[in-house]
Amino acid sequence: METTVNGEPRVLATDAALALIDEIRRDHPDILFHQSGGCCDGSSPMCYPAGEFRVGETDVRLGEIGGVPVYISASQFEAWKHTQLIIDVVPGRGGMFSLDNGREKRFLTRSRLFGGGEACGIPSLTKRAT
Repeated sequence: METTVNGEPRVLATDAALALIDEIRRDHPDILFHQSGGCCDGSSPMCYPAGEFRVGETDVRLGEIGGVPVYISASQFEAWKHTQLIIDVVPGRGGMFSLDNGREKRFLTRSRLFGGGEACGIPSLTKRAT
């Protein structure tokens, strides 16, 4: 699976998200994201220590933000495959098991359709993805 669509990365991060990633990596150097599609934390991007989360055989690797891999389940990818995900940060509490929990700010997924323009306002977008 390509991590770009027409040269555009499948996943990006805002400056605020990159700053929170750097903060978390001071405590947990090796982390990953998994775009949740579950019931308890909605569809939040969940941040885990890499050694404590098992990436499933059918999970799709969307790319990296700030040097951190981002995954999504195959079924959720199928629904969102035409959508670029933008990981941002807002005030609040993170998901129960996510490393942003307890920091009074949490990751949030924003999105836009590839080739369809912006679906929402995206503050301080940094196009750092690999």
